[in-house]
Amino acid sequence: MYTVLIIFHILVCLVLILIVLLQAGKGANMGAAFGGSSQTVFGSSGAGTFLGKLTAAVAVIFMLTSLVLTYMANHRSSSSLMEQKPPAVDQTIPVTNPNAAKLPVPVAPDATKLPAAPPAPASK
Repeated sequence: MYTVLIIFHILVCLVLILIVLLQAGKGANMGAAFGGSSQTVFGSSGAGTFLGKLTAAVAVIFMLTSLVLTYMANHRSSSSLMEQKPPAVDQTIPVTNPNAAKLPVPVAPDATKLPAAPPAPASK
């Protein structure tokens, strides 16, 4: 449902862009005086009222799909990859290690074999 609504929203966006681009600008009357085309395709009233109503209708559909998509995005049950928690790490220590006999055992140095500390300097 979410994917279908996104595709529908994108189509509404493209239709809204095309309708806005089809509309004549405010300076179109001056351009029509120098041999511009007639607006008989949309009837005697011109494209102004038809495209104005169509723009308003598509804009309302655009706003409704935007609101529904926003609501659905905030209330989705699945989370994104960035919000997922890492898997739990098992922190138990194994009691027996089968490789224990193969591992080297660290040996503490023998205190009797260490060299003697140098004498402290005499103070005057």
